[in-house]
Amino acid sequence: MAWRNAVTRFRINAHRLGNNGLFAYKLGTRSACQVRGPGALRGPGGRLGLIVATVLAVLAAIVPEAVAAPPSTVVNVAHRGASAYAPENTVAAFKLARRQQADMVEFDVQETRDRRLVVMHDATLARTTDAEEVFPERAPWRVGDLTFAELRRLDAGSWFAAKYRGERVPTLGEVLRAMSGSGLGLLLELKTPRLYGGIEARVADELRRHPAWLKPGRLIVQSFDWDSMRMFHDTLPQVPIGLLGTPTSEELPEVAEFASRINAPHRDITPDYVRRVRAHRMGLFTWTVDDQAIMRRLISYRVGGIITNKPDVLRGLTRV
Repeated sequence: MAWRNAVTRFRINAHRLGNNGLFAYKLGTRSACQVRGPGALRGPGGRLGLIVATVLAVLAAIVPEAVAAPPSTVVNVAHRGASAYAPENTVAAFKLARRQQADMVEFDVQETRDRRLVVMHDATLARTTDAEEVFPERAPWRVGDLTFAELRRLDAGSWFAAKYRGERVPTLGEVLRAMSGSGLGLLLELKTPRLYGGIEARVADELRRHPAWLKPGRLIVQSFDWDSMRMFHDTLPQVPIGLLGTPTSEELPEVAEFASRINAPHRDITPDYVRRVRAHRMGLFTWTVDDQAIMRRLISYRVGGIITNKPDVLRGLTRV
């Protein structure tokens, strides 16, 4: 379409100048008009400026999906920490995410055989630790088959890079303490909770031992297991609940009774789906996105947050 092609040739920036409501709309790098208060047009080509502003407003109404959300409103969530650059789900990866200016870190919680809460994504330890070498007779090295003392013997860093040798699998309590002064929020996933009966109550108990994390805006708990999340909501109702997956339009009213956020794969996200989720007063995060072009598209859809292995890349797009 000719009008759409014309729009893509314009680089339009809106800059708020001070606190007096002044906006300068720029076409490329040249100011087309300025607006100070209702109805006032200033700058070169006042009538032309009015025409340009009117056309832009019409196009914005016609193509709402092309209008980006204010970048600073997109929450930057580091997936298992800054896991493109450090071993996933380790304190090292979480601290790197802070240095890369993430807003939140996402991580996974499971249990050892003696019911210690530990941070690990996979159901088995082979991919991200040296469990095969340390316990060659314990295949398939399930998290829930080892005691905490045994798990503590494992190296969770050298598989990624030699400089991370000696990094350990952290407990949930260690992560809560390590990140307490970071200024970051936490997106805590209960990983396959059906394997660990009663884990919801034990995670809630650990969070109560660190009450600063229960303050508004600091923590979200999520899972693919929606029944588990309903149970967690009943146990600790002040903590916002995120549902991993893509509930249908028919399911949204029911899940909105206990969930405050949908965390859906990015391939499922459309502008219409974002609107439907918001219509039920829920927010929406999407995962896992490392590509800049996809990030830009999702920002234009007005998603609430993007979960990424590369928080520095997303920060580069959203830095004002």
